Amino acid sequence: MAEKILSMIDKDGNATIALNRPELHNAFDPEMVAQMITVLKQLEANPKVRAVVLMGQGKSFCAGADIEHMKKSARFTQEQNRKAAYQTAQMYHTLYALKKPTIARVHGAVRGGGVGLVAACDIAIGSRDATFRLSEVRLGIVPAMISPYVVAAIGERYARRYFISGEEFDSAEAYRIGLLHDLVEFEQLNPRIGCILADLYCGGPHAIVAAKQQIGRVAHADISEALVEDTANTIAAIRATVEAQEGLSAFLEKRKAAWIEPASRKKTTKEAITAKDAKDAKEGKPIVKGKMRKLRKGH
Repeated sequence: MAEKILSMIDKDGNATIALNRPELHNAFDPEMVAQMITVLKQLEANPKVRAVVLMGQGKSFCAGADIEHMKKSARFTQEQNRKAAYQTAQMYHTLYALKKPTIARVHGAVRGGGVGLVAACDIAIGSRDATFRLSEVRLGIVPAMISPYVVAAIGERYARRYFISGEEFDSAEAYRIGLLHDLVEFEQLNPRIGCILADLYCGGPHAIVAAKQQIGRVAHADISEALVEDTANTIAAIRATVEAQEGLSAFLEKRKAAWIEPASRKKTTKEAITAKDAKDAKEGKPIVKGKMRKLRKGH
């Protein structure tokens, strides 16, 4: 039986996670959720990984929760439902809080929980064929677990519309309301992501983690004296680090910082996943044949 999550790390430290249930539009069940959490934690702990790209195999990015599992959950007790839901909620939070930059590579159908995955990533790049729907209310439920991430991405006003209407919206609307950062033709997805990866690698790895954490601390905080003091303490502590000192020295000496890849390797980074890989992925074939690592339990 095919593994539900595939992962790969290339020589530049680009990690790719592929949702691998193309026949079900990458809908996730408890096993897939558990595998996703495991691989995310593995990539976070791996010092060679510099960024993580999340994609879907086949025609769709992700259709959300598996309908067959949802049918079974209708017969669960409230406690059984709570445990299953908490695991899925942990998947979203693990992705959102990951101490690596994350990029969603979005195409095709994106439904329910799939919208949550897009919103939980730091950066979301979509193809023009992508369509979105927060359809939970049409099933008599609510988008509870994904709500913190989706509301943070699109704001309360648009969440009010799409949470309660359950209507489909296209990629242009997703871009307009902030769910997607960039919108490109399908064939340009990988080159665009490659360029973003190259930009990310110009930043200090520890500074990027600190910047992500800083956003979480200030996004909804009152601009109080305590917050002002915290921002001063943060920059003072960062300035004293080896990475910050190297960055300043490189700037003053008009050279590249030590963490930036040599120019000879930039082409590999910018290309990221190849055009052929993109075509294979859309057709449901494994990307980068022979290089994707199947994630197995306990590994």
